[in-house]
Amino acid sequence: MFHVKHKPPHILLLNPWITDFAAYNFWIKPLGLLYLGGLLKNIGFKISLIDCLDYTIKTKYYGDGKFFKKKIDKPKALKLIPKNYSQYGITEEMLFEKLSKIQEKPNLICITSMMTYWYPGVFKLIEIIKDFFKGIPILLGGIYATLCYDHAIKNSGADFVFKGGNLRDALRIISKIIGFHSSLQEETIGKISYFFPPFDLYQGLKYVPILTSRGCPFRCSYCASNLLTDGFVRRDPLDVCKEIEHWNINYKVENIAFYDDALLIEPKKYFIPMIENIIKKGIRCNFHTPNAIHIREIDQEIANLLYRANFKTIRLGLETSIEKIQIETGGKVNNQEFLNAIKYLKKAGYQANEIGVYIMAGLPGQSVEEVRESIIFVREVGAKPIIVEYSPIPHTPLFEKAKKFSRYDIENEPLYHNNSILPCEWEEFSFSDFLNLKLKVKRGEI
Repeated sequence: MFHVKHKPPHILLLNPWITDFAAYNFWIKPLGLLYLGGLLKNIGFKISLIDCLDYTIKTKYYGDGKFFKKKIDKPKALKLIPKNYSQYGITEEMLFEKLSKIQEKPNLICITSMMTYWYPGVFKLIEIIKDFFKGIPILLGGIYATLCYDHAIKNSGADFVFKGGNLRDALRIISKIIGFHSSLQEETIGKISYFFPPFDLYQGLKYVPILTSRGCPFRCSYCASNLLTDGFVRRDPLDVCKEIEHWNINYKVENIAFYDDALLIEPKKYFIPMIENIIKKGIRCNFHTPNAIHIREIDQEIANLLYRANFKTIRLGLETSIEKIQIETGGKVNNQEFLNAIKYLKKAGYQANEIGVYIMAGLPGQSVEEVRESIIFVREVGAKPIIVEYSPIPHTPLFEKAKKFSRYDIENEPLYHNNSILPCEWEEFSFSDFLNLKLKVKRGEI
């Protein structure tokens, strides 16, 4: 890839802290950043990684757990929120220790970003890195950088901001910044499709998140999936099996989390052959679906395969049982399809408390009674309701409606996208209504 006299460029990859009122490690890894690292490594770059979230102090049996946290001052915009605000992940002392161990000065530092309202952790990391590696260019990408591009350009302190999730575009901007020209042609780069994210850069790997696809064919009004990726692209299911087998056999990883937005779409072409191959090879992992699986595609064959393959964390994305809201938000599922899926999952062997169903609360214009009705619906069919608070996402169809219902300036301040503050609180769904609802669900009173 490189001429002998030229030293391969060194890229430092950084995943920032989470700054929030609450955070939990649901098998989190910076997948976009790691896929970029895998591509660069494939081309011949030297890659280093510091993941500020790689510090879980209380790990559960399946590898998920609680981050280490440190209470910090709330940003000015959130001062009136009566909750503690924390920085989640490694300590700053640990960060400096890791930075001091980097022997070769990087040519470029790539920093990712996740939730839009976690940007204070991003800004703090950029400030530290600029001081530690003076004069080294910093490229910021990820979800916040894409959805709040102008805000990131103006406020982040990064030298460059990358918008979008296309790896080829990312490689182009990286090459331009460091003045590197690959001997590989564009069409050759496009053929590098089989590489794994470099999870081997982690010490004591307890779990691995997997993507079998990028993007989503649906256009739910509250979701940003189509804004973060170009189209809907699937991987060869046998390649996915090879990746799972690689981490399971070579690194003894027993927990695999699928982070697809549409894992079950066209199951006969993708999911079924993948899972059948996993079962045939005798791969024994605990599989998890924290991003939720598509209810409409669950039939008895799919349910049986989920159970046989050892899918332990089943999450279904119902969001609401109110048909009017189902249609308004995209029509990805209806109540009869949900009832069918629950029947199939139970027949396969799943118990009620093993089937978690996401119910969205705090949608603009949604009443507390509509959420309560959805919770009761899920309970009555014998599944476990899990309340998830709505977060307004810029550029999504529902964002314009959210602006009308929110008392916060969600258009100009990403901190107000934080679902913990119930951004679209209104007269028919107050914050006290929400807290009361959560408490009753926890106690099993609803």
